[in-house]
Amino acid sequence: MDKVFNKLRNLDAYPKINEDFYSRTLAGGVVTIVSAAFMLFLFFSELRLYLYTVTESKLLVDTSRGETLHINFDVTFPAVRCSMLSLDSVDISGEQHFDIRHNIMKKRIDANGTVIEVKKDGLGAPKIERPLQKHGGRLGHDEEYCGSCFGAEESDHHCCNSCEEVREAYKKKGWAMTNTDLIDQCKREGYVQRVKDEEGEGCNIHGSLELSKVAGNFHIANGKSFLHSAIFLADLLGLQDSNFNISHQINKLSFGDDYPGLVNPLDGVKWAQGATHGMYQYFIKVVPTIYKDIRGHVINSNQYSVTEHFKSTAEGAFPGVFFFYDISPIKVTFKEEHLPFLHFLTNICAIIGGIFTIAGIVDSSIYYGQRTIKRKREIGKYT
Repeated sequence: MDKVFNKLRNLDAYPKINEDFYSRTLAGGVVTIVSAAFMLFLFFSELRLYLYTVTESKLLVDTSRGETLHINFDVTFPAVRCSMLSLDSVDISGEQHFDIRHNIMKKRIDANGTVIEVKKDGLGAPKIERPLQKHGGRLGHDEEYCGSCFGAEESDHHCCNSCEEVREAYKKKGWAMTNTDLIDQCKREGYVQRVKDEEGEGCNIHGSLELSKVAGNFHIANGKSFLHSAIFLADLLGLQDSNFNISHQINKLSFGDDYPGLVNPLDGVKWAQGATHGMYQYFIKVVPTIYKDIRGHVINSNQYSVTEHFKSTAEGAFPGVFFFYDISPIKVTFKEEHLPFLHFLTNICAIIGGIFTIAGIVDSSIYYGQRTIKRKREIGKYT
């Protein structure tokens, strides 16, 4: 057994020196303190890097199907009244949504930007006694109300009981409501007067849209839109001039949920209209993005880039702000992660070993330098 121990003892790569042969110097103590402080500094720097999360990004082909595109928007029009703004969307699959009101809020604002009123889109209708019936007479006792659609009825049993229902019937026919004073429902509801009461005001419109994840556009236009020969026109209700000031500020525009580090290029963008009237267009490239944080929580969102273009009424455009979006086939994934522990441990060992070795070389150089000087002095003394 002693032979085995002796063989192991001969393999010792760290031979020990008797303490009687140690020589401790002042320079060695200074080098030790400096190297220890430098070691601690690098250790805590490495520890901070280890605890700090690193975001790794990858590019993949987007193979997802059947998803929807969630759009959040907040746009202010300082010179367009709320009753004249409508929101529509169209995509390349043929899906169309006109005068969208679900999840849409409007704020009436004065010239100073102060909020006058907050309401959901739509004017609504008060209860009015004895409205005009479809047959031409006034509503009688215990008689069920059935208002006229003024020539836009789809059948003999079709009733239009509000100004909005008359508008919808006209929209399906592709007709414009040029004089609402002649329509009993609009006159009773004070529709025209409500719009006139907002003269000189601006509007903030905000909300969210849930659309199919295909290329398309959504737009905020003056007047209530309707479809005629596959072209968007404007039913202006005979209340506005032929030109409109579509100066606007985009307070927020995002596609999906926010995640750390997300930048939306259009947030806070302002545009002021000059002497020329027309349509302002934003062409947006949407990039699907997945963000996974250090705890494993996944956020499905989108980034986007944008270019802008103004098209005047002389080129056949009607006033409005249009957002044309296209979906990129490439998906970006971001993943938060720490440096591997073994990587951290390797760096710590490298720091300690490297500084210890360099400090030893420096200390030896100083020691042997001092000894050489001392010997030269002694030789000079005896000679």
